[in-house]
Amino acid sequence: MVILWVLMALALFSMVLLPVLMRRRAGVQQVLPGDPDAADPSDYGFLRQEDLDIRMPGPDQDLLDVLDLVQRTQDHRAASQLLAGTEKDGETRWQRVQAFAGAASLELQQRPGGVSETPGGQWLRVWRAEAPKDAGAAAVHAEFLVQQAWRTSTPGTDEFRIIMEEARSACGQAALLAPGDPVPYIIELSVARGLGYAQPEFEQLWLKILDRAPAHMGAHLAALHYWCEKWHGTRELAYSFAEAAAARAPRCSLLAAMPLFAVFEHLPEVNLVSSFYRSEVVSRAIHGALFAVQSARPDDPMLAHVRHLLVFFLVRSERWAEAMAQLVHVDGHVGALPWILTPDPAADYALFRALAVAGYEANGGSPATLLH
Repeated sequence: MVILWVLMALALFSMVLLPVLMRRRAGVQQVLPGDPDAADPSDYGFLRQEDLDIRMPGPDQDLLDVLDLVQRTQDHRAASQLLAGTEKDGETRWQRVQAFAGAASLELQQRPGGVSETPGGQWLRVWRAEAPKDAGAAAVHAEFLVQQAWRTSTPGTDEFRIIMEEARSACGQAALLAPGDPVPYIIELSVARGLGYAQPEFEQLWLKILDRAPAHMGAHLAALHYWCEKWHGTRELAYSFAEAAAARAPRCSLLAAMPLFAVFEHLPEVNLVSSFYRSEVVSRAIHGALFAVQSARPDDPMLAHVRHLLVFFLVRSERWAEAMAQLVHVDGHVGALPWILTPDPAADYALFRALAVAGYEANGGSPATLLH
């Protein structure tokens, strides 16, 4: 019996130690900042950690300018004009609705208001009241309620359910104001997950989105959450949904990257096997995402989302040069998966970036050899 325990201990020890030894053999070792052997991300033109923008996955200067103006003046008119001029069935409108709602929600969290203080996000309430038939205002308000539910209450509680039911009603109002706009229905996907729609009801909602924007990447990512095993589906259903989306992806679409997001949603809590990230299922998903990135339009608003997730998987699988090739495109903005799931997105991203740089240089790479 003693021998058995010793063998089990040795096996566990080797599982933990082997990845470390593999990294040392490859020449990637962690050293303190300032050490002569430390790789310096700034050599590649990467921004310092404190300068990274955690609000968005990629640049949208028009949105940033309007957000700054709205929050500084508390005047909603610039937001209304920006959304009115944004294509209805595109990815950009969905991202901008999320950004405006998120800004209002964060303002309210920081300034809940009181006897002598105006609550944060007042501009959204005024916008909704002054322009009851503004489709943009209705969509932002619905998304605001969804974000408030997830941010301030716990799924399954009465408070959460009440806010989500209000959000569901707001989605219906937004949809009536913009019949061809998929955004109100995409917002409702999060409501469906929170309230636990039955699968037939969820599928009816999904069909409404497919009728309006069948290749909408943001919608597919929102729907994927519902089918995951941690919510209302299974690993098999989530993989099947993602693979079906990839199979029917039109030319230049990023939907071919959907299986990588499905893999991410089902990563084990604790993974002691370093070869997991080089397994067939992960490698195949990475290959699909790389293909999607290479064939996508350079101005696709969802491109940064896929690149960020690729950085995570490519670093984990020690594919340093490929990780660096993605980093040169996304560095500067880190408001995307997987970083936003951590308490400090900029720090988490910077850690993976430093590992990529160290691994790249340990294998003969340098700023001169990196293709931009």
